Amino acid sequence: MGRLNFLYRMELPHRAVAVYLYLYDRANRDGECWPSIPTIARELKLSESTVRRAIQDLKKAELLVTEQRYRARGGKSSLLFQIRKS
Repeated sequence: MGRLNFLYRMELPHRAVAVYLYLYDRANRDGECWPSIPTIARELKLSESTVRRAIQDLKKAELLVTEQRYRARGGKSSLLFQIRKS
């Protein structure tokens, strides 16, 4: 059995599976990565709104946690993605 078989057995839309695999591939040892939504959309050839919906699907399935990060002066920085494994 592969490491991600749980993902294929879940009732997730294909957009969520694609985004999960993208984030999984880019995550560090702690399961963290921080690509921008436009970057994910461009590289997966999806719209930004589809990527946002996929992120919501993954959060609802408890496979992903996000954290908005901020610069020292208070402006928004990157969105941190923390991948969970089922």
